[in-house]
Amino acid sequence: MPHDASEAAGATHDGAMETRGLEPVPDAERTGRVRELFPTWVAANISVLLLTMGAGLIVFNGLNFWQVLTVAVAAPVLSYGIVGLISIAGKRGGAPGMALSRAVFGQRGNLFPGALIWVARWGWETINAVTGAYAVLTVLDLLFGVKSNTLLIVVTLALFVTCTFLVSGLGINALRVCSKWSTYLFGAFSVLVLVYLVANTDWSAVFDKPAGSTAMMVAGIGTIAAGGISWVPSGPDFTRYLPRTASSRAMVGSTIGGAGIVVLPMVLMGAVMAVSTPDLASAQDPVSFIGELLPMWISVPYLVIALIGMLLINSMSMYSAGFTAQTLGIKVSRAAAVSVNAVISLVFGFLLMVVATSFIGSFISFLTLLAVAFSAWIGVFGVDMLRRRSYDATALMDTTRTSAYWYRGGFAWQAMTAWAVALLAGLLFTKVDWFSGPLASSWIGENGLGWAATIVVAGALYAVLPRTPARVPAEPAAEVRETVSI
Repeated sequence: MPHDASEAAGATHDGAMETRGLEPVPDAERTGRVRELFPTWVAANISVLLLTMGAGLIVFNGLNFWQVLTVAVAAPVLSYGIVGLISIAGKRGGAPGMALSRAVFGQRGNLFPGALIWVARWGWETINAVTGAYAVLTVLDLLFGVKSNTLLIVVTLALFVTCTFLVSGLGINALRVCSKWSTYLFGAFSVLVLVYLVANTDWSAVFDKPAGSTAMMVAGIGTIAAGGISWVPSGPDFTRYLPRTASSRAMVGSTIGGAGIVVLPMVLMGAVMAVSTPDLASAQDPVSFIGELLPMWISVPYLVIALIGMLLINSMSMYSAGFTAQTLGIKVSRAAAVSVNAVISLVFGFLLMVVATSFIGSFISFLTLLAVAFSAWIGVFGVDMLRRRSYDATALMDTTRTSAYWYRGGFAWQAMTAWAVALLAGLLFTKVDWFSGPLASSWIGENGLGWAATIVVAGALYAVLPRTPARVPAEPAAEVRETVSI
């Protein structure tokens, strides 16, 4: 039977390079633990961009401290709650998210959302690579007085992308180890930064700021949540090594907790910083402000640790992007697929650092469109997951007409229709710097809920359309069932 991954199946052991590709993980090799998800999602959010985004809530959205607190609590609960729920599919099917998506869209149909998600990851990885490069440049300036120039930008960007490629190429075990230690270090220095801000902030100015509109607060939730939404298709990638008996509630809780423990304080700290430094949110360089606001003995180690965190974020994204590329039929190993994203990050990163005039404007526009692109897939996949308790491992890997997930001509037309209509609907309500949908001035558009409308339209339409059943064998009576369900 044809497989579309060139890597041979193989067990992974602590400290060993992962050799498994798209193929589902056998039950005997599912030795992961739910508690490992917590540091994974902590590491996925170690980015100084959250400080800039928190500042944006003050400067651009006009919110006060208590409204920012509401946003900082609601955004990770909402977005990473969805990540946790979708990740349940990983323990059921033992395969990466975009491989499991074949059961929903069909072997050929899955190429369309897969291609869009893969391209969207280019932008996310570029943003992270640029932020990491800026962190290196800031540290060089603080320690040695070395000022940024085009050659130095190219060198630092290439160094960051190379390190990202190496870590992501090692696989999930390397990511787990790095996530664990970066969590400890970043947490310790974040507390130090928080203590410094508490002692040196004009709190009367912070709490005297008037409240902004409810619409801007809702839009702020969507902006912060967009980062989490981008991780939803990757959720199963990090749960496929969990046993089928793993607690679903614990999986969702660990995902929300790991993200929230970083997002909440980082967004609040960014908001507090913005009160005394209002130009923070509009800076071309989203990192150098840390060296201006904090003493060197805090800012340098904090930036170095944050740099490690951003490297991990990009490594996790490239790790999943490698799987996505393989689901598109690219006949290469996961490591080779990752290298494609690395090259793209290098090229686009150079353009953003040297050519673009507004980093934060480009970033917010990208996040907005990213959320819509991913939400169309989320709505369809999520409704399908509510109906499904197992996946046919053989059918997932069989890309020929004999696959149970071939449906009609390789397409599950109901899923494809719901996805396409929802994607179009979401864009109608979306407004960014260089694009505005015809319904962007509506209540949904003004509140930045285009991504939420996309999920609702996709899920509702897919739920009411008639289904084409897959030719999946009956589930064995002896198969282990989930011990806890949502």
